[in-house]
Amino acid sequence: MQDRISSFQIRVQGIVQGVGFRPFVYRLAREFGLKGWVLNSSAGVFIEIEGDEGRLNEFARKLVAEPPPLAVIRSCTIEEISLQGYTDFTIRESDDREETLVMVSPDIAVCAECKKEVGDPNDRRYTYPFINCTNCGPRFTIIEDLPYDRAKTTMAAFPMCPECQQEYDNPLYRRFHAQPNACPVCGPRTSLLDRSGQKVDKSPVELLKQGYIIAVKGLGAFHLAADATKPEVVLKLRTRKRRDVKPFAIMARDIETPPDTAKSVRRKEPG
Repeated sequence: MQDRISSFQIRVQGIVQGVGFRPFVYRLAREFGLKGWVLNSSAGVFIEIEGDEGRLNEFARKLVAEPPPLAVIRSCTIEEISLQGYTDFTIRESDDREETLVMVSPDIAVCAECKKEVGDPNDRRYTYPFINCTNCGPRFTIIEDLPYDRAKTTMAAFPMCPECQQEYDNPLYRRFHAQPNACPVCGPRTSLLDRSGQKVDKSPVELLKQGYIIAVKGLGAFHLAADATKPEVVLKLRTRKRRDVKPFAIMARDIETPPDTAKSVRRKEPG
């Protein structure tokens, strides 16, 4: 005997924007043959969905029990509503509501798939420093307003090329609605300038070896790069930053890097 047809309105709150939550809902609805829609809102993620009651219940269970890896669900409310007669399942345009209760995802370190792409000479994003997908990349540092859509991030100034747009529009691809999605053709680029703003045609690695200090403009701030094994360079940096004794944060290759190869050089105190 077939379950009766029901319709649910679901509201999910937590870290559910910028983490691939809408594509996850889309795929889950397709898996169970359910109809309706999902959208981002400044008050969370809203879903209206209908179909066989048994499949709806299993959809709701998996929605909370098996969310995307980066999602954090704080609350999920489900209300049965009257049937709407939906014929498919869609991802709707975001809804900017008065209530703002969305938790913003932090920036996420590069994932294994993007790391593989950026190291592949045959990939179109080979060595591209701004590589990202729904499982990694910038979030908090690029958001200017909610809900989290590209038009409300600093990436709005970089229209996507046809290839990136195709990835962005494909619900079954991992870059579907990845707001920072970009490539060397359409995204931000890097350049090396001297203190007067003139382009420098030298390798940053060689300049660091020569004792230069390089300010790397990131997505949210500046990272100061210098050879921490050269005492004179560290002292120059301390002087410029007026930071006589407070330790600097050190960047190491990985967590396994031996401590003795990642030591900070500190100025000796008088006496």
